[in-house]
Amino acid sequence: MECFKTQKHYQTLLQASPKPHVLDDYTVGRVFEVFGRQKDDLWLFEEQLARWKRDKLSVGQRDEVDRLTEQVGRCRTVIDAILSLAEQLKQGTIEKVLAKSDLELGLEFLLSKRRPHH
Repeated sequence: MECFKTQKHYQTLLQASPKPHVLDDYTVGRVFEVFGRQKDDLWLFEEQLARWKRDKLSVGQRDEVDRLTEQVGRCRTVIDAILSLAEQLKQGTIEKVLAKSDLELGLEFLLSKRRPHH
């Protein structure tokens, strides 16, 4: 399981979080589809690793199984973060912005200017 690419996807989504309107519904939907499927498949890796742990392994093999177990755990954490971020981003896609009236957009803009920035 390659977690490095998953981490890169998360970083890309993080960059979009201050401006979710750069994303469209299709792109965010694809994130849910792809990473939801990956999350659903993690049990396969976990089950295989658990089976290998029950076998008689050499020290090197056990170390590798432990390393892979940690990696799957990290992947689960990153995938959960991606899905959570996508849930937030879907509220502000370009389609959601275009569906708002000028009045709604104006009020949101004015209200955001009044909030203290940290």
